[in-house]
Amino acid sequence: MFALSQKTTMEILDGSPAQPLSRYAEWLISSVVLINCSAVILDSVPEVHAQYKDFFHELEFWSVMFFTFEYLIRVWALGAKNPQQPWQGRREYMFSAFGLVDFFATMPYYLHVFFPLLDLRILRVLRLLRILKLSKYNSALQDLFTAVYSERRAFGSAAFLLLIATIVSASLMHFAEGHAQPQHFGSIPHAIYWSIVTITSGFGNVEPVTKGGEVIALLTGFLGVCMAAIMTGIVASAFANQMSRKKASYMTQLRQVLADGVVSDAERETLKRLQKQFRLSDTEVQTMMDQAAMAKGDNP
Repeated sequence: MFALSQKTTMEILDGSPAQPLSRYAEWLISSVVLINCSAVILDSVPEVHAQYKDFFHELEFWSVMFFTFEYLIRVWALGAKNPQQPWQGRREYMFSAFGLVDFFATMPYYLHVFFPLLDLRILRVLRLLRILKLSKYNSALQDLFTAVYSERRAFGSAAFLLLIATIVSASLMHFAEGHAQPQHFGSIPHAIYWSIVTITSGFGNVEPVTKGGEVIALLTGFLGVCMAAIMTGIVASAFANQMSRKKASYMTQLRQVLADGVVSDAERETLKRLQKQFRLSDTEVQTMMDQAAMAKGDNP
């Protein structure tokens, strides 16, 4: 019964479609995060802080208690991930990106308690890291992280090209403008800063004064447009692949549901939760249902 309780708690906190309570847990945690981050932002205004500092202090205390309780419950519940070695699942969570975010969501308060002389601005920034907890419940952010990770080799190749282009552009600019503007292009490292800003924003904040510098600046700006197009193409392709994987996963679940020819209320609810989690439209779901029904009819 203890293991079952751990497993149920783990599924609820992880947003499992099989647990109806997971949606309410997600709303509760997201609401507390948004309220807390809003309070941190408002508390940075001197006039607001002077008038409501007691309220903000009380809100911070109860928020820390909430996040601490959530973190401990997650660590306890993840023991059900591997009943034979319960600390394996707990350790994986504690040192994962989401686990570290949950950990540092409470640390600023305890740091201020034990080290009251710490700069409050640093603590305020650390407290704002709690907004990263929302990425756990937002499939769009997770899709972005997954897409970037899946295309890490392509991003690495693009970054390598960007590095080469930056060094070449900076070297040429140093040669063309080094004597005319030594304060900006007197060395290649100074010119590298200009090149990076020009490639990323289109304007390096320094106007070239020589004809050669103008030509190099135009080519560098054009290079920045090309690099942006390359990066955009990689991300778009990764998102498309991620959506294809989601549709394939939903189709697999749909075929399992339709295998016995009867769709129970629990199975229908699971499909609805998966549809919401995968951000699939009703038209896409209906098309997949028709395909699954046709495939089932062709293979009795």
